[in-house]
Parts: sequence; C-alpha cells; structure tokens
Amino acid sequence: MPLSVEEFFKEKGNDLQLEILSGSQGLQREIAVIDLNRPGLALGGFLENFRWERIQVIGRGEHAYINHITQKQSLEPLKSFLKFKTPCLILTHNSRPKTELIELSNQFQVPLFVSGLQTATLIAELSNYLEEKLSPTITIHGVLVEVYGLGVLISGNSGIGKSECALELIKRGHMLVSDDVVKVQHRSGGILIGKPANEMIKHHMEVRGLGIIDVKQLFGVSAILDFSRIELAIHLEMWDETKEYDRVGLEEHSLEVLGVRIPRIIMPVRPGRNLAILIEVAALYQRLKARGINAAQEMENNLLNSFAKSSQQTPTQTKQVSQSVTRQSREGQGKTPYRRR
Repeated sequence: MPLSVEEFFKEKGNDLQLEILSGSQGLQREIAVIDLNRPGLALGGFLENFRWERIQVIGRGEHAYINHITQKQSLEPLKSFLKFKTPCLILTHNSRPKTELIELSNQFQVPLFVSGLQTATLIAELSNYLEEKLSPTITIHGVLVEVYGLGVLISGNSGIGKSECALELIKRGHMLVSDDVVKVQHRSGGILIGKPANEMIKHHMEVRGLGIIDVKQLFGVSAILDFSRIELAIHLEMWDETKEYDRVGLEEHSLEVLGVRIPRIIMPVRPGRNLAILIEVAALYQRLKARGINAAQEMENNLLNSFAKSSQQTPTQTKQVSQSVTRQSREGQGKTPYRRR
C-alpha cells in the first residue's frame, strides 16, 4: 500500500533529522517503491532510465553540482528533473540549498527536505523503514512460535489445537510471536517475516475453556517476540486412516507464501501424540537440514550402497529397482510400504 510523503515525514522526521524547506504543497505525493535513487546524470539533463518514482537522495556530490549549474544560471536541467512526479528530495549532511532550488521546488510542488545525517546512514535507515512499510504483506490464520531460534508457523483447522500446542511450547521455554492471525511480510532476499496482525491483541492467546490470556504477564518478557523469520510451516490435521503419511522422511513438502517457498510438514493429530515435542524435534531437524544433514537421505544412501555391494549393482541401478518396486506396490495394492496399519 503506497505511503504519503506527509505520513513518512510524521513517522520518521525525528529519526532521520528531517526539516522541510519547500514544496509542502506536494506532501500528499505517494511513495510506492522501496528503493532509493541517487539522481547523478539526471541532474545534468540525461533522463533516460531515470527512476523518478523513487525518493531522490542528494549527497554532497550532487549538491555541489546543483550549486555549480545554478551559478551559471543554467536551470533547464533542474526544471526537466523536477517535472517528474518524484515523491520528494532529501539533501544530506545538513546541506543548505540555494534559493533557485527552493523556488523550483515550490514551483513544481516537489517536497524538499534536508537531513543532518550522512548519506550512507540516511540510505540505510530509510531503506529499512520503507521495506517494513511497503513490502508485500498478507495475513495467515495460524500461530507463529519461535522454537530453538527457528520461526515455526503452525496452521490447521479451527479447534485442532494450535493454541494449546503453542502454549505447551511456551511452557517449555520457547517464544510466542502471534496467535490466531499472523501478518507475513516478504522482505528482500526471499525472507518471510511474521508478526502480530493486530497490535491490540499482541502477545495474547485465546484458549478454549480459559478465554483470553496475556502471555507476557503470565510467563514474562522472555516468552514473547515482536517478530520472527518464518522458516518452517507445520500443518496440523486429524489423523485419517485412509490417508498415507510419510514415515521415513524422504518426501519433501513446501508451502508458498508471497512467492517464497518454505519447508512444510503435515503432522497428523491423534490422542497420545505429544505435538509440542514433535514440533521441537521438527525445528531441530530443519536446522540440521539447513546445514546439509539429512538422516533419512543418509540412511537411504547407506541401504542402497549395501544392496549394491550384495547384488553387484551400482547404487543408481539399485535405487531404480527400489523405485520400481515401490511404484508397483502402490499400483497393485493401493498402499505404500510405509503405510500405518
């Protein structure tokens, strides 16, 4: 959702040491992109591929060039530059512009700010702010808990036991990020960040039979987090005797959120299964997989090598035979070798 320059100024004006000098008529202009732009050649009149839709950051070099062309009374390049619907201009290092730039800013209604920060510092802080405000966002029904430093998104039908499972994880020393509704943002680098969707119910949980509980008051600040990177999704569903469930760990599932795929585990629920412990193990196992350690794959490789040695076949040939047998078993019997009975 686009952000107005006025809203940006109100929220970050103090942090970025911003002062508006001119062009206040254009404060309703929209900031729609995360990236920033250093105008460079555009100030000299070369406007091909000029990224006018970005906030324009003017450092010492650009400011010196503007002063140079204004002294020569050559204002046409600046006029061409300001004709675009640029959100705003920000001068860094507390640089004070000449009267000509202020007048042109008012003429074209382009907000002109000056910041006391250095250029690199301003760009870093402003980029982080814009990424948080403008990144693609969706809301997901589920519970987000950080388990052993890994953000785990627990989903499932209403009443399946997501909140109760999260409560058990909190008692075991893990941290709650959000219950019931999770706001998910796609950050640069293919990172998904989850946080509470509503500040009013932040760090609260709804538990059937108990009602609303305040996790922060009950368990302390060590039991809560404001946000977490989502790296694993676990879907809870009632155990279905007619459905095949993975018992070896060779099947890889994933969930796509905002164009980013994260590992997904389908965990059947039935009486006697301790879901909190299973989720703890799943989080630890996922951390091992991220390091390239996969126990199921290693066991399969060892078995294939062992069979190959005994049958004088290569591991690849043995694997093909194994896959063929598995396929025939599924077609002929309608069940896999690993089906629970």
